[in-house]
Amino acid sequence: MPLYEYRCADCGHQFEALVSAGRADDEHCPDCGTEARRLLSLVAAPVRGSDGAAMPVAGGGGCCGGACGNC
Repeated sequence: MPLYEYRCADCGHQFEALVSAGRADDEHCPDCGTEARRLLSLVAAPVRGSDGAAMPVAGGGGCCGGACGNC
């Protein structure tokens, strides 16, 4: 089951939820019960070199590399 990020359309609360892919757009805010919007988020994937070994990846800054405006 994938982990999705949401933001409440009414109170602005941001949260994560484990939701089946078929129900990903049916989530409600745990604080006020209003319908929540699914957010776009980054996926972490290992980077491999030509020899197949995992390579270190430099971090961005904050939750999404500084592109979200919350960092």
